[in-house]
Amino acid sequence: MGSLRQRNGLLFFDFRYQGVRCREQTTLPDTPGNRRKLEPILARIEQSIKLGTFKYADFFPGSPRAEVFRDDPAVDKRRTVLDNSPAGLQGRDIPNFKTFALTWYEENEIRWRRSYRKMMLRTMELHLYPRFGEYQVNEIDRSMILKFRSWLGREQPDGKVLSPVRINHIMTPLKMILSEASERFGFSNPAVNIKALKVPRSDVHPFSLDEVKLFLANVRADFRDYYTVRFFTGLRTGEIDGLQWKYVDFDNRLILVRETIVDGVLDITKTPGSVREVWMSTPVFEALKNQFQATGKANRFVFCNRKGNPLRHRDITKRVWYPTLARLGLERRTPYQTRHTAATLWLGAGENPEWIAKQMGHATTHMLFTVYSRFVPNLTRKDGSAFERLMISAMKGDDDATDSRAC
Repeated sequence: MGSLRQRNGLLFFDFRYQGVRCREQTTLPDTPGNRRKLEPILARIEQSIKLGTFKYADFFPGSPRAEVFRDDPAVDKRRTVLDNSPAGLQGRDIPNFKTFALTWYEENEIRWRRSYRKMMLRTMELHLYPRFGEYQVNEIDRSMILKFRSWLGREQPDGKVLSPVRINHIMTPLKMILSEASERFGFSNPAVNIKALKVPRSDVHPFSLDEVKLFLANVRADFRDYYTVRFFTGLRTGEIDGLQWKYVDFDNRLILVRETIVDGVLDITKTPGSVREVWMSTPVFEALKNQFQATGKANRFVFCNRKGNPLRHRDITKRVWYPTLARLGLERRTPYQTRHTAATLWLGAGENPEWIAKQMGHATTHMLFTVYSRFVPNLTRKDGSAFERLMISAMKGDDDATDSRAC
């Protein structure tokens, strides 16, 4: 069915004739009044095509397509798009969505981390190909995209309901692919101005210092160093699981974040800003010194299994993290909350937000004030010394930092 669409603010007819998508530009601005003027003309075009009486030159006498259809009206041009351009009439083969998506992926994969490439392929195969794969890229319109997004928001065949975040992640490559295709094949991008779904701000649930002390005092001894480093450095899961001894600088008390591990494979860090040097507080310094006695002499990775391979975080979470929380009666939280805990403890100690942002691998302090605003006290320090004093006092059992659970 034909439609009225706009390009650069001007209306054009968009319809199919003899298997060819035809677009005829007008000089009328896209206003409600002009749409009402053109709608009867579009209706006559559609009706005459159905009756078999449509003559291109009767409606668009100056169009190059009028000559094409007059000379050879029976030719099947289903795989060809004809478009006006500064160079005149052009005919180009239009691939289907799956074919073009694969081309687009191959052209861009060099820019992406391995884990992002894997996620992109999975999204295309599970969601985009089944819905759009066989359509020519220029056949996909705005209505199809919006219906697809609405379908993603409903309960899926496996019973799951996708979150707005996940739906946005699925829509992103679809928009990117169609944007590139529209540039190459000269059609209007149907995904323009389709905005991402609003995502509710996720709340953080950091541990209090008392809870951290309780957890570390009761977790399995062979994982105490691991969780000490997690709680007091803010390292991401892939960063600590992929930490190698060559990146531990005891002399300068720094952890050099240079690589991360995803699905058991080392990769570059999440973002360029994630490459950083993380300061070792005394608890972290002592935990790594202790860990060196266990794995530092014969293993590449700081935290590893008996075979020297990196820890599998999902297994550790199920076998150690959640059971410890349950045994202590602590709120069930993901291990990622250790990162939030480090940030809030630094803020609570009065460290400078710019210093904290660098420790966390953030480019600016915006994230700190957005996510942790309620944890920000008066800002007094900028070098980690305030946190150092807090840690030494707390970990040595100073009376002022006594565990409230013992009172």
